[in-house]
Amino acid sequence: MQERDLKLNYLHGAAIMLAIYDMIAVNLSYLVGLWLRFDLQFSRIEGKYILAWSKFVPIYTLITLITFIALKLYRSIWQFASYTELKHVMYASIITGFLHTLLITLMFERMPIAYYLLGILIQFLAVLGSRFSYRFVLLLRSDRENVKKSQKDMSRVMIVGAGNAGRLLLRDIKRSVDYNDSVICFIDDDKSKWGRTVDNIPITGGRNRILDNVKHYRIDKIYVAIPGSSPEELSKILNICKESGCILKNLPGMCQLANGKVQVKDLKDVNIEDLLGRAPIKVDLDEIFNYLNGKTIMVTGGGGSIGSELCRQIAAHSPKHLIIFDIYENNAYEIEQELLMNYPKLNLDTIIGSVRDLRKLEQVFATFKPDVVYHAAAHKHVPLMEDSPCEAIKNNVMGTYNTALAALHYGCKRFVLISTDKAVNPTNVMGASKRMCEMIIQTFARKVKEKRASELRPIQVLKDNRIIEMEKYYSAVENPTTEFAAVRFGNVLGSNGSVIPKFKKQIEAGGPVTVTHPDIIRYFMTISEAVSLVLQAGNYAKGGEIFVLDMGTPIKIDTMARNLIRLSGLRPDIDIKIEYSGLRPGEKLFEERLMSEEGLETTPNKLISIGKPIDFNEDKFLKQLKLLSVYMGENNGNIREHIKQIVTTYHTAHVESINSELFDNKNEIADGLHHEDLPQAAN
Repeated sequence: MQERDLKLNYLHGAAIMLAIYDMIAVNLSYLVGLWLRFDLQFSRIEGKYILAWSKFVPIYTLITLITFIALKLYRSIWQFASYTELKHVMYASIITGFLHTLLITLMFERMPIAYYLLGILIQFLAVLGSRFSYRFVLLLRSDRENVKKSQKDMSRVMIVGAGNAGRLLLRDIKRSVDYNDSVICFIDDDKSKWGRTVDNIPITGGRNRILDNVKHYRIDKIYVAIPGSSPEELSKILNICKESGCILKNLPGMCQLANGKVQVKDLKDVNIEDLLGRAPIKVDLDEIFNYLNGKTIMVTGGGGSIGSELCRQIAAHSPKHLIIFDIYENNAYEIEQELLMNYPKLNLDTIIGSVRDLRKLEQVFATFKPDVVYHAAAHKHVPLMEDSPCEAIKNNVMGTYNTALAALHYGCKRFVLISTDKAVNPTNVMGASKRMCEMIIQTFARKVKEKRASELRPIQVLKDNRIIEMEKYYSAVENPTTEFAAVRFGNVLGSNGSVIPKFKKQIEAGGPVTVTHPDIIRYFMTISEAVSLVLQAGNYAKGGEIFVLDMGTPIKIDTMARNLIRLSGLRPDIDIKIEYSGLRPGEKLFEERLMSEEGLETTPNKLISIGKPIDFNEDKFLKQLKLLSVYMGENNGNIREHIKQIVTTYHTAHVESINSELFDNKNEIADGLHHEDLPQAAN
């Protein structure tokens, strides 16, 4: 009883109305077929044919109803009619058509052949049309509602790129109910497409029409769908789009296009690095793999921005063993968990300790005996180190000396220092400390080549300021072969404490965005790019080199701040104010890559050069370091004067006068930093 009730439920309401329509339609289809057979003239149709058709109507009605119910033509949700419903209607028409032909011929009359053929065709179209016309009406109603909605609630979208990616993106926007977007126009640089349409959406011109069309069509969002474009071309287009103040998103890669699956969810927010327009960094992956594969590698400061990216890229090259050494356990834990998740078979140890602690380093090196060390542990914040100069010396200078000495003593094959362009003609303690780190590396390299490594001894200060030689822990090193090198580069985008996260937080808070000086300039590179080049440079090291990375074109920080504001859909100086706070202690208007005495040598990678080492008296330098450690231990406030004696290019004079002098004297730098050559921000 319950089963019969369920079956009867299928015939209520719309299903019953549809069944009544079907019964009328299938019978009339054959009558219309007969009418067509006789040239649309009923008077010419013989009476026996009309009689046979009329007598067969109740029989055919029953046959059709049973067949349609059996094939579940009244169970489908016709709002979603598709290929499946098409098949069911076709099968039903074939079955009923065959039975109609057989039974009417045997029971009543042999009809004209055209009657059978036209009847089954008209029946198929009539039954199918009733189903799909319902869906068609719903789509028309939906389109009308979307048009009304687009005028009020929906975001008006411009798609840049009328190729396959743009077309697939448009299709996904139209189909999806999850996105409140209405595509208004396309932009494409291909002149042959101008004036044409993609699914009735006009292609209104090239990139020079972007800003005009934003105003004309009141565009809210711009979607850039040109995944095959070069970084330089994409940067030019994105820099035009950001001036519009619209929400800006970019389709990042070709993989979705190759799979024919371009969707709105694939769009990514445009980042500041997308506006730099740098060509992809190319490194020799085979060289790096052969260099790192099967080796025990230690990264000091492995939880920091550079250190953690070093760990990621090293882990991808199948090292025998990776050791993360860091003083800050939270960062070390995070990168450890990330690596273990991505590389379950990685042999990984995470050690918490300080590079200031020579005994801890001795323990770690004695236990793991690393083949390669990347020394990224350092204090890097310029203003903080100006306030705590002794801490910069303890961590950066003595930390580098301790780690290099441990690497030397325990047979490490290669030691790579992560340095900075702030070490060139430094105007702050941090930069001067990193220059001393470079000098330590050059000293160790010279001593090894001259077979005088036994002269390198630990420096340790006790509370009474006595300098002791830790003979108990270190004996003279016999003929070591460790290769020491440094890699110098500028700012990396998104690193801890860099301007990008700071600007983003200020924008989120509603401003103001603070820039130290309207003309301050910096070199920038992404963390992953910098680390790839560091790994490549490490492979080139022979001992004593200071590798200098090509950081591309320097960028005005003011321009970067304005770009970030625009990428947030806001207007600089209107929605978000920009304030100039003045140069901080020890801060330059721009950083240099080289000192005038260094010069450059090329390497197989054009983005990596070698600065020719500046001669200095290594023995005197070692004595100065010991004396410096005494002042460091005392937290002597006059330590800057002692730093100057070691780093002769270190100046603590008024910053702006120093920058003025540098602009006058450094012709190579000045020629590349004219304002017209720099990315500018429109007011």
